[in-house]
Amino acid sequence: MNGWVGKVLRINLSEKKHIIEDLDEDLARDYLGGRGLATKILYDEINPKIDAFDSDNKLIMASGPLTGSGAIAACRSVVVSKSPLGNIGCANVGGNFGSEIKYAGYDLIIFEGKASEPTYLVIEDEKIEYLSAEALWGKDCYETDDILRRKIGDPWKAKEYSIACIGPVGEKGTNIASIIIDKHNAAARGGMGSVMGSKNLKAVVVKGTKGVRVADREAFIKAATEVLEHVKQSHASVESFPKFGSPSVLPLYNEVGMLGTRNFQTGVFEQAEEIGGEALAKKHLRKIRACLTCLQSCGGILKATDPRFMVTSERPEFETVWVFGADCGNGNSSAILKAHDICNQYGMDTIGVGNTIAMCMEMFEKGFLKEKDIGFPLRFGDPGAMVRLVEMTGKQEGFGKEVIKGGYQLSHKYKHPELFVGSKKLEAPAYDPRVCQAQGLNLATAARGACHNKGYTMASEIFGLPSVGGKTDPYVTEGKAQLTKNIQDATCVFDDTGTCLFLILGLWATEIHKQLLPATGVDYSFDEMITCGERTWMIERMFNIKAGLTGKDDNLSPRMLKEPMPEGPGKGRVNRLHEMLPEYYKVRGWDENGVPTEAKLKELGMRW
Repeated sequence: MNGWVGKVLRINLSEKKHIIEDLDEDLARDYLGGRGLATKILYDEINPKIDAFDSDNKLIMASGPLTGSGAIAACRSVVVSKSPLGNIGCANVGGNFGSEIKYAGYDLIIFEGKASEPTYLVIEDEKIEYLSAEALWGKDCYETDDILRRKIGDPWKAKEYSIACIGPVGEKGTNIASIIIDKHNAAARGGMGSVMGSKNLKAVVVKGTKGVRVADREAFIKAATEVLEHVKQSHASVESFPKFGSPSVLPLYNEVGMLGTRNFQTGVFEQAEEIGGEALAKKHLRKIRACLTCLQSCGGILKATDPRFMVTSERPEFETVWVFGADCGNGNSSAILKAHDICNQYGMDTIGVGNTIAMCMEMFEKGFLKEKDIGFPLRFGDPGAMVRLVEMTGKQEGFGKEVIKGGYQLSHKYKHPELFVGSKKLEAPAYDPRVCQAQGLNLATAARGACHNKGYTMASEIFGLPSVGGKTDPYVTEGKAQLTKNIQDATCVFDDTGTCLFLILGLWATEIHKQLLPATGVDYSFDEMITCGERTWMIERMFNIKAGLTGKDDNLSPRMLKEPMPEGPGKGRVNRLHEMLPEYYKVRGWDENGVPTEAKLKELGMRW
């Protein structure tokens, strides 16, 4: 095979045995790889009703056919499993881990069973070592990474390895534990770190030497060069993101009135400019860095300036800046860096932690949580209290033991579920759907829960990109079902091929298609490639239905549907989800209850 390596590494942790299998070529062609292929394998091999922490659940780390190939921004991989939230779990991550999986000779690694003791794996091509992690258990992600690299010996050689590990949060079966890659990248959403911990798997260390073979090297280089030149035309990709990172867009979302603020009580934050990408760079930036084959260079090293929160941290992404900034009513950028660093250190999803803390702040201010519950006052705009609770959450001390369960569980325990903002028990991202109707539809229908990265409709509703059909009115519902489906299916192609969605302002599915053909040698038409993405969306839906979810779970929090936006350009508006949902089911080929029809499954070559 070309593009694909053509091999699957299947690891039985219970028996400390592994086999190397041939990749099913038909499945690879139908689902491309990454998110879609991993979900299809999981769907076929486990009972979706299984408890996420049952040893029969499987954890799959998967790359795409473009990952590590030299295709532009094709550095992504995914972690797929049954989520502790009860649905399909899929966390996407950048860095070098996915490429090293490919270079070691595998498209996917499937972890089965449960190790009898804490274990870590070292994978060097066909050499697989099962090593005791007893001395690592309980250590944070930074300590774990440092110790494992010291074991390699030569510090320069150690840099050639990529390490995926969990912190103490992932060891305890919590809902918002992440898997941290090389200290700085996080497979964060959906509790994949906890599934890894339930298998007594502390870390996976990977180094490969094989490279990736493409079908037509000359044509591939030509296509990648053309895509590179195309991306260079994007101001965001060559100017804004390298200089200011993804937080560069934060002031814009505040300007249009959809920046979730103080637990989404409003969409406007008065200190947005102080925590935007440009302000962060001016105050804190020390170094810019990029993932493999990406010119956008949105990573970097930032240093705090407030002595209360001193830390040198990886540049946080937009969502992290938002959640520890506007969502918590906090304008102290050093506190944001500190909170972000603590989450990476202990292995926690920043959106999950920050969103839950913002909800607790509202509950405290309204008297639903007392100082005796938390241990100290917890008000919006108090950076010290915010950082203190983030650290308590990482250490699972005091009220942090409640926060780590996530917003859904905490809101129900304290009898105010109406204050949880999310969908399918997953905490919401920054974009208030009262202002962007299609984004509300996407957040409600995304299989893993409230996730903007499964359908970035702002590409149309805010940015008006020609690649997605141009500008649409964010306030109207007409046509949004088809728009949402189109963007969701194309987004699946990003995740399936291993291409980074952060380049969406400069690269679209058309550019992926241009590189996919010479990489794999498979003569996909553009529509056939998009159909592969549609299959990915469909198999996730089928998994969720078998897991027990229904159309009733395609919903948003009451605040988004019933509380009008109090200020800003979207003042007076709510999300009109239920005007769009029936049409969305139709364009998806689902019945009125959101169940895929037999006719649609047959059209896609799928079956239950």
